[in-house]
Amino acid sequence: MVFAMITNEFLSNEFIAAVEHLYPKAAKLLHHCHVRVINTYWGRPPTKALKYVGIYCPDRLIASVQAEINLLREVAKGIGLTEVVCLNATRLLRDPRSSLKQTDSRFWLELCWISK
Repeated sequence: MVFAMITNEFLSNEFIAAVEHLYPKAAKLLHHCHVRVINTYWGRPPTKALKYVGIYCPDRLIASVQAEINLLREVAKGIGLTEVVCLNATRLLRDPRSSLKQTDSRFWLELCWISK
């Protein structure tokens, strides 16, 4: 028996596809954001992984995305994800203490792209 490991990138694409199918207005907002599935681990030792959706939004869209958060949470729970959170990509890029540019330069460039 072969088990396929579902990647976070696959889950984020499934989340976006489900939102596009069910809520086209919210999907238009997501086209200007970066959607990423994030793992958190609970317990001692940390064994149980919980997956949630992080939506990185530019300053100008964060209020609009947060207005749709209940619909997005409904979709996330439908595909087995625990929560949806909105994160301000513009603030993250401007944070002088952030080491994102050094640790994950590709992600940093994607955030730069959506924050314009």
